[in-house]
Amino acid sequence: MTRVGRYLRLLGVQVRMSLLTTLQYRADFWIECGLTVFWIAATLVPLIVLFELRDTVAGWRWPEALLVVGFFTVLKSVLGGAIQPSLDAVVQHVRNGTLDFILLKPADAQFLVSTAKFSPARVADLVAGLGMLVYAMHIGDIRPSVGGVLAALLLLAGAVGILYSIWILVVSLSFLVVKVDNLTFLFSSIYDAARWPGSIFRGVAAVLLTFVVPLTVMTTYPALALRDVLTAREAATAVFVTAMFIAGGRWVWMRSIGRYTSAGG
Repeated sequence: MTRVGRYLRLLGVQVRMSLLTTLQYRADFWIECGLTVFWIAATLVPLIVLFELRDTVAGWRWPEALLVVGFFTVLKSVLGGAIQPSLDAVVQHVRNGTLDFILLKPADAQFLVSTAKFSPARVADLVAGLGMLVYAMHIGDIRPSVGGVLAALLLLAGAVGILYSIWILVVSLSFLVVKVDNLTFLFSSIYDAARWPGSIFRGVAAVLLTFVVPLTVMTTYPALALRDVLTAREAATAVFVTAMFIAGGRWVWMRSIGRYTSAGG
């Protein structure tokens, strides 16, 4: 079996275990799905109110802004369903010294901790996000080209990589400090800004949300690509930022593992 096939098989095992665990607590699954619908509605309310008062905001019409919310919701499903559940457990492993058992396994430790747990209920976010994208294109008469769709998908994949890398950077701090829970809550709060089109932000805020915490790259750029108005400069920025975060996340993780002294250290 090839190395890629081996890791795909491991991923399948991890996903299957999460599904089996969820099936044991079906009531919790439906409750979480219900809460997800509630939070999606709460996300949409401010934008609906704003666009009731104005036809455009920072050059964006309501259907166009809804594209941004759609990508925001899709990424939120990835964060809550695949990234956060697994990586939050790393903090406990470091505190308790149980990370030793993962490091001793004959597989990449970052892969194992990143796929240890999934939350299937967050598929509700994914379905809602995709539904928003389809609905927004319908009411806005947005007909993306094949190139626009491909660019949007590539940018969305890059956005997943950025989101994952940011979470790796935050979680890696647990190797240096005892509590990082507040940082994870802080990032989750900051991420809420990604539901707004990037052109709303000006000056320093625009720079920060493009290069430091690249929320604009993650949600606004895919929406621009789907509208076939993404510029070459914005595409180059997305490639640069994505590459820097993925490489940076891996480098910080490896450095953090090197600092880990284990339970008996």
